[in-house]
Amino acid sequence: MPNLNAFKAYDIRGRIPDEINESLAYDIARAFCALVKPRQVAVGYDIRLTSPALAAAVRRGLTDCGADALDIGLWGTEAAYFSTFAYQLDGGIMVTASHNPSDYNGMKFVREEARPVSSDTGLNEMRDMIAAGRLPGKAATPGREHPLDIRERYIEHLLGYVDRRKLRKLKVVVNPGNGGAGLAIDALEPYLPFEFIKINHAPDGTFPNGIPNPMLEENRAATAELVRSTGADVGLAWDGDYDRCFFFDEQGTFIEGYYLVGLLAEVFLRRERGGRIVHDPRLTWNTIDVVREHGGEAVLCRSGHAFIKQKMREVDGIYGGEMSAHHYFRAFSYCDSGMIPWLVALQVIAERGPLSSLVGERMRRFPASGEINRKLTSEARSIIERVQRHYARGALLVDHTDGLSMEFAEWRFNLRGSNTEPLVRLNVESRGSEALMREKTEEVLRLIDA
Repeated sequence: MPNLNAFKAYDIRGRIPDEINESLAYDIARAFCALVKPRQVAVGYDIRLTSPALAAAVRRGLTDCGADALDIGLWGTEAAYFSTFAYQLDGGIMVTASHNPSDYNGMKFVREEARPVSSDTGLNEMRDMIAAGRLPGKAATPGREHPLDIRERYIEHLLGYVDRRKLRKLKVVVNPGNGGAGLAIDALEPYLPFEFIKINHAPDGTFPNGIPNPMLEENRAATAELVRSTGADVGLAWDGDYDRCFFFDEQGTFIEGYYLVGLLAEVFLRRERGGRIVHDPRLTWNTIDVVREHGGEAVLCRSGHAFIKQKMREVDGIYGGEMSAHHYFRAFSYCDSGMIPWLVALQVIAERGPLSSLVGERMRRFPASGEINRKLTSEARSIIERVQRHYARGALLVDHTDGLSMEFAEWRFNLRGSNTEPLVRLNVESRGSEALMREKTEEVLRLIDA
């Protein structure tokens, strides 16, 4: 009986070799074939040392089942999405463990049109097939394996989100964290007027400068310090498979992804007034305010890439954003990209001035705590119920779209259990009062820790 603990809500992710290995990768590919019945599947992989061998096992599983495996090589996760929709393939598989430690690996899946395969759209079925040994045998006519060079079309597509005539020379610190983003930056660089100051740039699956996860505060210092010491206009950092993009202003201050959602919503509503903007429930007031001000419609959706992508399709959203730095674009087949956000934002900076001025007023109007994680001492449900009981009498709105959201006249919060870790996650925001936001954050945390 194989260890199937690596099957998560949105993807497969586990420790090498106990929870993910070449034998399991081969079976996963066969289960994907049984689920999707594809003719052609793009297969990519990230910078981890174990990724090429796992990708080879995936390609072997696909071809043994009669599907063609198109090897796109070393890229970020969005390249698998792009390959699937741009070349009208039947699916895509990306071998990656994103920002996990170097001894982890995993996979992300999409089917036709880059529609995500998650726990409630087939991933659990794939797991059950493997557990029961109900996998297809070798096809009478095996599929073929061949390379697919997406570089030219992918870069052309990314550049299509900006008007290069409106760009100007900016000094830009870029920190891929030794993940895959450096490859895409190098490919884009000849077409852009920016001066890139590169740190931790070379892809290196040993992660010599730490796990590529800018959500960790200790991983932000190198980018912030380089912005300040070089007088850069902006700093950028990515996680390992660069499906998330993080921003630092010209003072080296880390800008919460929440405020970039508002900025990008404004940009796309200026291009298409009346469009729908999809956002998650964790922090909402700034996004709703920006969308209303620019004539759009804000659409609330449960957190998580599979849910956001589904909602984007349902409402034909022009842009969607999560405070966790995932950004989704209709023209990118409703998928998330870590390259499009900074290209769009840098055009705005080139046209309208520094990032601090673009988001500073929004940060003052809606100060936010940022996401605070607490390890579970009891069930997430019991903690959430305790907090809801405490605030029930004074709440103006109670919402369970994702965990618990409660709104009051001058502040609100969202408290939810993690889908992947034994944690509860808290976000608090207020209307114009940082002191109130901090006071209420501490108040809710005391209830969580009680």
